Amino acid sequence: MFNLSDMGTFMWAFFITLPLTLLIHTAGHAFFAAIFGSKTSLILGRGSKLIQLKNIEIRKLYFIDSACQYDTLRCERRWKHALIYAGGAIFNILSILLVNGLIHAGVIPGHMFFYQFVYFSVYLVFFALLPVDYGEENPSDGKAIYDVLKFGKVYNEFD
Repeated sequence: MFNLSDMGTFMWAFFITLPLTLLIHTAGHAFFAAIFGSKTSLILGRGSKLIQLKNIEIRKLYFIDSACQYDTLRCERRWKHALIYAGGAIFNILSILLVNGLIHAGVIPGHMFFYQFVYFSVYLVFFALLPVDYGEENPSDGKAIYDVLKFGKVYNEFD
């Protein structure tokens, strides 16, 4: 049961672990976009800009959301855009495998932080790949993959 003594764990999870998983997810999108010759920018959070580090922008409400923007690709192909949209889930899955592998190898301890990290990563993968529209020009990654492969619809900014 959740009580007042759990607030420290909640704060850690909400303000550190969740934004880290969001950053990894968004970095996955940017990684694949960069491989295919596009300039990218990552936005972590909502609200006014807090800090800008090259192509990474951190906003005041850094723990709420993240987004990736990218330009045209060197050679436009539907499968490349689909891989960019899947890049967030791919990076989250790889981070889950890495963390679990390091725990099983005894390199890092089985700590609540890593449990929360894996939990949030699984959550992000599931809801990212669920093919739904979150509003006009704001599809989930799964919906963006479907749209680009079936209809050739490209989204250059997404969560």
